[in-house]
Amino acid sequence: MIKKEVKSIDEAIKGVQSNMTFMLGGFGLCGIPENCIEALSNSGINGLTCISNNAGVDNFGLGLLLQKRQIKKMISSYVGENAEFERQMLSGELEVDLIPQGSLAERCRAGGAGIPAFYTPAGYGTEVAEGKEVREFNGQPHILESALEADFAFVKAWKGDTAGNLIYKGTARNFNPMMAMAGKITVAEVEHIVPAGELDPASIHTPGIFVQRIIQGSNYEKRIEQRTVRTKD
Repeated sequence: MIKKEVKSIDEAIKGVQSNMTFMLGGFGLCGIPENCIEALSNSGINGLTCISNNAGVDNFGLGLLLQKRQIKKMISSYVGENAEFERQMLSGELEVDLIPQGSLAERCRAGGAGIPAFYTPAGYGTEVAEGKEVREFNGQPHILESALEADFAFVKAWKGDTAGNLIYKGTARNFNPMMAMAGKITVAEVEHIVPAGELDPASIHTPGIFVQRIIQGSNYEKRIEQRTVRTKD
């Protein structure tokens, strides 16, 4: 029986080093691997390249690593609500590669699927296209985008089994499935772990073949980046 469960967060992030490239699932604060991010922040490593839709907020998520200057480059689709991310980017302290959101997702998916590059119309005629090959398809210009891969991918799932099969919940799925496929080592933290064979095969979103380590997380805050409520009538 294949068993990929690890019992400690230190074991989950074993092998991480400075100057590595990491992928981190999540959208805003939804579906981020909270436990792994905190452990990476406490590890003392630096010079990181982080591929993530955004960088959390100032005091949570990847914002923790930004505060400690552990990240040298962010590959993202937007700055979000992180004032420190914005400050470091505008001051030139942080290298930032801003990518259209769909292109970012597809570049991660391509990395996991073994596709080295693909053409897309997104970004043509903007700064995104600078220095990239352009070809015309069906009368429309497309730019060549390369796949993204990472030394480690850290993802968050709702439920997983000891063989690494994962199920995501609602919108917390977001970038997690694509990034789980594209890491040389993929670490999944989940809210619930069950024995292999207990998950409905038809409900599995990420097969265990893509996951090397799985850990049951704890103390999830699941913060809301922007809380919007209806005013009383």
